[in-house]
Amino acid sequence: MHLVLASASPARRALLERAGVTPLVRASDVDEAAVETAARAADPDLSPAGLVVALARAKGEHVASSYPGSSQGTLVLACDSVLEIGGEVVGKPHTAEVAVARWRAMRGGAGTLHTGHWLHDLRTGCSVTAAASTQLRFADLSDDEIEHYVATGEPLHVAGAFTIDGLGSPFVEVVAGDAGTVIGLCLPLLRRMTLELGVGWFDLVDP
Repeated sequence: MHLVLASASPARRALLERAGVTPLVRASDVDEAAVETAARAADPDLSPAGLVVALARAKGEHVASSYPGSSQGTLVLACDSVLEIGGEVVGKPHTAEVAVARWRAMRGGAGTLHTGHWLHDLRTGCSVTAAASTQLRFADLSDDEIEHYVATGEPLHVAGAFTIDGLGSPFVEVVAGDAGTVIGLCLPLLRRMTLELGVGWFDLVDP
C-alpha cells in the first residue's frame, strides 16, 4: 500500500516518516476561506471539529481527483488544524501583527487544538473522516518574548501561531492528549482509520 499525503506540511511528513511510513507528498490547492464559508453556511452551528474535518475533506478530494479511479493500493490522507481559544476558532495568522496580537491574548491561558483527518481508498472509493482534539496551556510570555518569537517567522504559517516541535516548544507548558494532534496529524487515530478501511497499519510501513 502507498500513502499519498495531501499536505505540504513538513511536520506531518516527518511524523509519518518517524513511524516508518514514507508518503508521496501531493499538496492540495484549495481556497480554505471559501471552504470554511461554505461549511458555515451549510451548518451555522458548525463545531471546530466539524470545521477541520470539512477542510481536510476538501483538501483530500482535490488531490484524490487527480488520480485515476483504477489506482491500486493507494490511500490519500488530508489533514487540517485550528486552535480554539476563548470560544473562538483561529487558524494561521499569516502576518506578524496578527501573530503578536494572538499571543498577547492567549499567553498564560488555555486552548484546544483540533485536527481533522480525511482518508480515502482509491481502490474502493471509500472514505473515512475523524477529528482529534488536544488540550493545551500556554506559558505567560513577556511582550519581548512574543516579539522575538514572531520575528523568527515560525508562527506566521501554523495553526494557532505556535508549534510544539520547533521554536515554539518552550511556550507550551501542558499538552493534555496526543502531541501529534498538535503538530498536525494524530497517528493513533490514523491507524484506527486505516483499519476501518480494511488496511493494516503495517501495510503502510516501509518494508
